[in-house]
Amino acid sequence: MKSLSSKKQEKEYQKIIAALRYGLNPTEEAEKDFEEEYGEKHSSLISISELAKFARVSRSALIFYDNIGLVPPVERGDNNYRYYSPHQVTTTNLINTMQKLNVQLKIIKELSNHRTPNSIVSLFSEQSKYIDGRIEELLRAQKLLLTLKDIIEEGLSVDEEKIEVGWNKEESILFGPQIDYSDGTTIEEAFLGFYKHWSAIDSDLDLNYPVWGFFSEERIKRGDWVGPDKFYFKMPDAPDRKPAGLYVTGYTRGYYGQSDTLYKRLIAYIKKNGLEISGPAFEMYPLNEITITDPYNYLMRISISVKKL
Repeated sequence: MKSLSSKKQEKEYQKIIAALRYGLNPTEEAEKDFEEEYGEKHSSLISISELAKFARVSRSALIFYDNIGLVPPVERGDNNYRYYSPHQVTTTNLINTMQKLNVQLKIIKELSNHRTPNSIVSLFSEQSKYIDGRIEELLRAQKLLLTLKDIIEEGLSVDEEKIEVGWNKEESILFGPQIDYSDGTTIEEAFLGFYKHWSAIDSDLDLNYPVWGFFSEERIKRGDWVGPDKFYFKMPDAPDRKPAGLYVTGYTRGYYGQSDTLYKRLIAYIKKNGLEISGPAFEMYPLNEITITDPYNYLMRISISVKKL
């Protein structure tokens, strides 16, 4: 066992080494290096580096917590290094978790200084509700992103020159009000009116889903496809439906509403292949401003409900 004098000499020697290596005011990184090489530590305490590792926080955060009196070290060594109790890992983890939940440090410190079982239960209950709300928000965001992803992937996989007839499954959609163009309403005004309508009816409705156009059977048959009868959201779990059935589908490139050529191609295909228009048309844009910079290169999809003669 070393004598007291030899221990004292060793400490003095370590201080000299530290001063020579790092100067009189060592940086945090220097402190960490020196601590790992020479730092004296009680077996029941942990260093600031170990606390940072166990609590998944940075050393700078722990120094800040110490400076504001939130997580002070239980002891300072002769070298002025911070040493903590292992029990402070739990406290620091909780502080870190509360900060991730946007609880202000001022509130955390106040609770820490005057904590009671009831106050902590109240905090946990409040944050649990916050987490539930965030989970709901994240699930809604995920649903939107998956919907957009599926639409974009469809646009990337189609043969744009081909017209096909096939069975379409039922889809959940959300209709806006019937549009009356007789009073001079423009398509742009009707589009804005669609957003105003749903914003006023349901303040919690996610308005970020794709907005597309619905055209009645009667209008398609008479060749009137400028401006939809209704706009609609392509939205999972919405109450309205695009009916399952037989549809003739084609694609074209162009800006919103530049659909005349494609409609004429679809009508010609229907007549040539022994089919008859039997329901509405749905106008969609799998590739639009979300993925395309040139607005005149958007990908439009038109599906017209048909039946065999």
